[in-house]
Amino acid sequence: MHHLPRHLIVFARAPALGAGKRRLARDIGDLAALQFERLMLARLLRRLGRDRRWRLRLAVTPDRARFRRRLWPRGVPTAGQGGGDLGERMRHALAACPPGPAVLVGTDIPALAAPHIADAFRLLGNHDLVFGPAADGGFWLVGARRSPRLPPLFGKVRWSSRYALEDALADLPPRISVGFAATLPDVDDGISFRRLAPCRGV
Repeated sequence: MHHLPRHLIVFARAPALGAGKRRLARDIGDLAALQFERLMLARLLRRLGRDRRWRLRLAVTPDRARFRRRLWPRGVPTAGQGGGDLGERMRHALAACPPGPAVLVGTDIPALAAPHIADAFRLLGNHDLVFGPAADGGFWLVGARRSPRLPPLFGKVRWSSRYALEDALADLPPRISVGFAATLPDVDDGISFRRLAPCRGV
């Protein structure tokens, strides 16, 4: 595994007014939610995109947004997320990577930085899968060693609920070894947006 390249997938929605995080938009307004999504995407790509310990890839929605070159860093492989629910789309993004361990993150974790990603890859040295628990019961990161292959993932998960991580773990085959990265808070609504305000500055 050590000689294979590591792949970091940023799972992103193309920022657009009236799309994206609807709970957040209901609480703080469409324009503020759009500005937050743009800020988070730009900051995440800047923080993680130039690190030579992994190769950056983007999985974007809607699929046609992969052709909007001004949105994405030049030279970074960019693919559509495809159809299906959140689990199917994440599983597809992980499976589509070239050989090597792969880690996938979203764009709504203000505290996320390169050391968190490095820690996740380190955990994949000893585990088949790694999850980064979110404070609300979901998860901000999922990664797979993919050696020899990607295990079954995300069969019956109650997405956007406090049971998402619990369901994802309960659905795994018993032989699968799982490591856990740090627990980080994500931003899904106005309460979490205001609580994490000090993290928002670029």
